Amino acid sequence: MTQLPPFPELLDLIAERSATFRSAFATTGDLGLRVPGCPDWTLRDLVVHLGQVQRSWAVRVAAGPADKPATVTHEEPTGDLGEWSADSTRVLLDALRAAGPDRDCWTWWGESEAPMTSGAVARHQVQEAAVHAWDAQETIGKPEPIPAGVAVDTVDEFLVVTLGSLGAWPHRPARFALSAVEGPAWTLDLTPAGVKSGPAASGEPLATLRGSASDLVLALYHRIPLDSLDVDGDRKAVEELLAWAGTA
Repeated sequence: MTQLPPFPELLDLIAERSATFRSAFATTGDLGLRVPGCPDWTLRDLVVHLGQVQRSWAVRVAAGPADKPATVTHEEPTGDLGEWSADSTRVLLDALRAAGPDRDCWTWWGESEAPMTSGAVARHQVQEAAVHAWDAQETIGKPEPIPAGVAVDTVDEFLVVTLGSLGAWPHRPARFALSAVEGPAWTLDLTPAGVKSGPAASGEPLATLRGSASDLVLALYHRIPLDSLDVDGDRKAVEELLAWAGTA
């Protein structure tokens, strides 16, 4: 796993992407709009989801080392939804600042190579806020690419944490390459032993996916179609990869 970005930078990005999320839903008076990336949710559901996720992780970080997640009781937000959302982000950031980057805590990615620390939580929460900010923008018809720096790290985090937590690859062993137009590239090896990812390695991949870092993230999250990327090689294998990733 690559080194985590600096902790203060992660906190700033959580704040910035969460603010971008709020700016998107604040532009519409119709919180009943359906979210294309999460079709079972309305825009209001999306706002409540992100707020509750941020509040839940604040509790888990504050609880420190644990074998199971701390109990979290969610109450439906009342009053101004934008203010409640902003307070949710503040609660998360306060908990992370109080813990610092190295505090152990419960996380769901214990089977991956990622550390179970508050710093890793902060990194994942950048991803959470970034993808849902894009969801909110798409819902109002104004999607913008995820900023390149955020997207590059999100690709890396997704491969290590999300895929690394899925266990055995259920298909024939395969190597994939992912290449961002911004420069970074990754190799992904999938076997019955699980997932190994890292910088580009020697050896021919079964398929290569190329696109902007933002498009790579959004395709991995099933937000945009595979045709949004350039795919060289075994397309069926890529479809199997994306279907498997969608089980996370």
